[in-house]
Amino acid sequence: MLPNCYQTELLEAGCDEAGRGCLAGSLFAAAVILPPDFHHPLLNDSKQMTERQRNILREIIEREAVAWAVAEVTAERIDEINILQATYRAMREAMQKMAESCGAPDVLLNDAVTIPGVNELFGGKNVRQVPIIKGDAKSLSIAAASVIAKVTRDRMMVEFDKVYPGYGFAGNKGYGSAEHMEKLRKDGPCPIHRQSFIKGIMAER
Repeated sequence: MLPNCYQTELLEAGCDEAGRGCLAGSLFAAAVILPPDFHHPLLNDSKQMTERQRNILREIIEREAVAWAVAEVTAERIDEINILQATYRAMREAMQKMAESCGAPDVLLNDAVTIPGVNELFGGKNVRQVPIIKGDAKSLSIAAASVIAKVTRDRMMVEFDKVYPGYGFAGNKGYGSAEHMEKLRKDGPCPIHRQSFIKGIMAER
């Protein structure tokens, strides 16, 4: 279980993304505010949890969180603005949606990044940002956001596997597995591939 070392009396939100390094599919970001007394023995970095554990935790987080929201940036948009700006965009949108139900947080814990333009989202309120390296393994609220973002994205990729078979999206979730790379080199990309990510691979064909 993660330590409660970043919880304060202030309204604290955690923010994280899923899918930043994928070759295909959208990037998702989530923002979560947990109750100060929230604990669960399974909650950890979402990448260290099983799929079943993540699905269980998502239901619990959605039910018990003070507020939560998730936002998406498509592969097409990632190609237009680059992955870093897409990450910022998704995080800002998730925070803005989350704040609609509970107001702006006082403190924002991010997994390793400082997000530009946050205060403008909340009418100029000075929201303190705390970037934490490997934050999803150190902060409950970041870990919760990681779970929400990853489960949302994984479920979408399972559905895309039915639409674009052969790339192995249900298993690899858009990352560069052997099956994915073989299909990509053989038959080329499908509409959800990030063109800016696969230029080198396509040059090998």
